[in-house]
Amino acid sequence: MISDPASKYPRFSPVPLRDRQWPNAQITKPPIWMSTDLRDGNQSLIDPMSIATKLRFFEELVAIGFKEIEVGFPSASETDFNFVRKLIEESRIPDDVTIEVLTQAREDLIEKTIASVKGAKQVILHVYNPLSPQFRRIVYNTDRAGVKRIAVDATTICKARCAAQPETQWTYQYSPECFSSTEIEFAKDVCDAVVAAWSPAAHEKVILNLPATVEMSTPNTYADQIEWMHRNLAQRENIILSVHPHNDRGTAVAAAELAIMAGADRVEGCLFGNGERTGNVDLVTLALNLYSQGIHPALDFSDIDRVKRLVEECNQLPVHPRHPYAGELVYTAFSGSHQDAIKKGFAVQSTTGFWQVPYLPIDPADVNRSYDAVVRVNSQSGKGGVSYLLQQAEGFELPRKLQMEFSRIVQTVSDNTGKEVSSADIVALFKHEYLEAQIPLQVQGCKYRDSDADCVNIEVSVCNAESGERAVLSGSGNGPVDAAAQAFMDHCGQPLFVVDYHEHAVGAGSNSAAMCYMEVKLGNHTVFGVGRDGNISTAAIKALACALNRARSNGLDINANNATSNSAAMVPDDRSKTA
Repeated sequence: MISDPASKYPRFSPVPLRDRQWPNAQITKPPIWMSTDLRDGNQSLIDPMSIATKLRFFEELVAIGFKEIEVGFPSASETDFNFVRKLIEESRIPDDVTIEVLTQAREDLIEKTIASVKGAKQVILHVYNPLSPQFRRIVYNTDRAGVKRIAVDATTICKARCAAQPETQWTYQYSPECFSSTEIEFAKDVCDAVVAAWSPAAHEKVILNLPATVEMSTPNTYADQIEWMHRNLAQRENIILSVHPHNDRGTAVAAAELAIMAGADRVEGCLFGNGERTGNVDLVTLALNLYSQGIHPALDFSDIDRVKRLVEECNQLPVHPRHPYAGELVYTAFSGSHQDAIKKGFAVQSTTGFWQVPYLPIDPADVNRSYDAVVRVNSQSGKGGVSYLLQQAEGFELPRKLQMEFSRIVQTVSDNTGKEVSSADIVALFKHEYLEAQIPLQVQGCKYRDSDADCVNIEVSVCNAESGERAVLSGSGNGPVDAAAQAFMDHCGQPLFVVDYHEHAVGAGSNSAAMCYMEVKLGNHTVFGVGRDGNISTAAIKALACALNRARSNGLDINANNATSNSAAMVPDDRSKTA
């Protein structure tokens, strides 16, 4: 990079449009869409598509809903010529779809192009020639009059050749290539002359396509250029004003949207932004941007992954993981604060109201993306993401403090491995840490004896997993949890209090189970326990036992070795039956 870029790259001069109207405009309907994937997109590929591949792509474009499709450059490629013939001769073009073919402004190329579409019902004949000072000086070695004459002569030839093939309904399209870098008064002069040469009827409008062949400045400058042309072109009522933005500065989508606000009727581009250099404007992003604002784009991306796979296979180019709407990671949050907001958004989302989930501009389900990958966990994640994945995978609804504790456990694993922790990993880690914490104390069952409304008397059958000894622990309290806590406190050797308690059902019908989450204070320490059982009381007792087992494994001084001896008589096997 040079120290003074201004000495090499002059600043672009904007259009002197003082009373611009587009900043106050809103997009209220979709533009006319024209896919140039099979022409502009294809010519930019390392290995251009075969006829079979182009046919597969064409059929997908039709299925998506494109009514105008540029199918090739027949005068420049025998593959393109033969593909166009195949579409026509095999009647593969639906009646409501118009194919478009491109040609340079040369008589021999025009004739070959028109020959390629013989027999087609409706065709857009697209002619172009560059007008910019660089092309006039460097490529053609001519002046303004010279490039204008090329455009007008080509139009005159096209009109005569099309008239000789009246069975086809023709639409003429002219592109002043490099429009964005051409003096705007001169671009208007040439476009007016082209429209006059074609002399369109009111019901047979000419398409004037104004390409940002190379993006020259900020999107607002392109919008000014489009509005100026929109307001100053002769016979505007007989013109469909089209734009073809490229992405050299990375702002093609914004340029296209502002151009529509400035008066453009039509947009040319490619799926996922394929095209020369940095690509054409991305029609997927444009369409779904409209969708996110409550405007149906008249294009169907209900299965975005299917479309993405096809485009990747046909173009042999990957779609970026962060691509808007279609990228693998675009609906995924790793950040803890993002995950927490998304989790809360889903919790309050109404099935009938407006979509209001933070960080997700559209519902992933609308483009057939599942919620499975909305939250993924790595070292940057927090409790919201971890608990969301547990809830999605297993139906577990952890209370907030337990979310915080378990997320630290998951984060430690992610920090140690340096990798993402999958949903399956999180489920396995939770089960290992809590539901499988049965050493040394295992709950075999419980019974209630002589209980009344004011006092519950409980006997808990337990087994020491290390020694194999079994015992019954007895306790009384104002409810099953209080009575069980008293029974365990008698044998653990220090005060035991249930600080918090949550329960919910998992599953439905005969396969349902009760989940219990318990925050327990043992002496000066707090520990969490989790229990699952078909009986809610037994689930709570298992949660208490889990808390004691986890306290011991974490080094707390719990008299767990006497768990089946202190205040408990050894009993035969038949004393252990689940309530």
